Amino acid sequence: MNFVNYARLTLGLAVGSLCSAVASTPNILFIYLDDYGWRDAGFMGSDFYETPHLDRLAADGMVFTNAYSAAANCAPARASLLSGQATPRHQIYNVGTTPRGDDTHRRLEHIPGVSDLDSDITTWAHLARQAGYTTATMGKWHLSDDPLPYGFDINIGGTHSGSPPRGYYPPHPNAPGLANAPDDEYLTDRLTREAEQFIVEHQSERWFLYLTLFAVHTPLNAKRELVAKYEAKAPGKLHNHVAMATMIETVDTGVGRILNRLDQLGLTENTVVVLHSDNGGYGPATDMYPLYGYKGTYYEGGIRVPLVVKWPGVVAPGSRTDTPAIGLDIYPTFAEIMRVDLPAGQPLDGISLMPILRGESVAGDRTLYWHFPAYLQSYRQTVAEQRDPLFRSRPVSVIREGDWKLHHYYEDDGYELYHLGEDIGESHNLAALKPEITAQLAAKLTAWLEETGAAIPRAPNPAFDQAAHDAAVRATLAR
Repeated sequence: MNFVNYARLTLGLAVGSLCSAVASTPNILFIYLDDYGWRDAGFMGSDFYETPHLDRLAADGMVFTNAYSAAANCAPARASLLSGQATPRHQIYNVGTTPRGDDTHRRLEHIPGVSDLDSDITTWAHLARQAGYTTATMGKWHLSDDPLPYGFDINIGGTHSGSPPRGYYPPHPNAPGLANAPDDEYLTDRLTREAEQFIVEHQSERWFLYLTLFAVHTPLNAKRELVAKYEAKAPGKLHNHVAMATMIETVDTGVGRILNRLDQLGLTENTVVVLHSDNGGYGPATDMYPLYGYKGTYYEGGIRVPLVVKWPGVVAPGSRTDTPAIGLDIYPTFAEIMRVDLPAGQPLDGISLMPILRGESVAGDRTLYWHFPAYLQSYRQTVAEQRDPLFRSRPVSVIREGDWKLHHYYEDDGYELYHLGEDIGESHNLAALKPEITAQLAAKLTAWLEETGAAIPRAPNPAFDQAAHDAAVRATLAR
């Protein structure tokens, strides 16, 4: 029996009646961080950032060392998370639908996609509410003007904006529930307090809290009272950014407060806590070494992210797994935790992680896919870990199967093949040396793109100017 069928069978056996599910299912606290890199916590090896509470969470649960986001930047990753669908299905490919970068530097016309998640899609929040949970989203939403139609009873701070409303200090105009904030109130602290209040008010009910913090997304507004501490701290070899360190400590402190509140209310044993991130870290401020790349690239540093699951009595404390997982798996995993049926007729591209969480051995390699038919321009501050100096990513599709990972770039029909087991930093392109593996993976990738109805960028961009492009490359490299 293969991996996918085994997970589906397990899910089918776990589904019970609505009444019995409500009586026995746990609360769910889903902490979704923004631009939080693979190495940005102590339990993942940071030598500068301080995360004692995240480290405690990891010690009490399971750490997925091969966990991925479904996309390398915010909006498509979140759309895949809520829908359980890969980008070709929901068609949110980028932040907004307009072309990114200089028009004369793009060889192909990008695929614009859409900017809002289709409200007809049944999200896991819909499933939770149907199962009797009170549902809340607090923080970044980014998929429409209002998250409430997508299965949430409560919204604090969620709008179409992908950045904190005017930064991490007030005012927060047009952000629901964040009006009249004190001048010195840091946004991450405010969302922490809102989360605690929600848990207290609903402690006698089943609740599902999607705590989708803006942190540590730009702007890099340092927590003022922590700046001196990190300015005085010796820099690490991996990390040394003061503002980022203050933001990460504030996230960590907030998570610690919420976990302590669960303890105080006697809810810890009946609450699943999931910690995840929407994409890799912000390149100019953090580092995912030994991974190559960062947010916006489809190298490992742009898509491999932290994932921790704590579930007392089910998940063994201190456990780790190198079995690949992806943000698409969150949806069927939540469905199994809540003991609800998956929506009929709605394609889902992930699998339930419950067999892994229970410590069961699962045979066979997974195959993971990504599709980004658009452009994402470089950060001005850094162009060191990307395929070319002008764009963090040009149109690309990617497949990982076992330890093999293949990139297919559409502008030049270029292939990059890496063996992650031997080359986690994606430094040795083996496409020409391993033509049979390249061809096999390319065929599987093509079949998946056809199965999902993926839009492929093929039309030349009439504004492309080779001379302007080459001059921009020279100027960028000379900086």
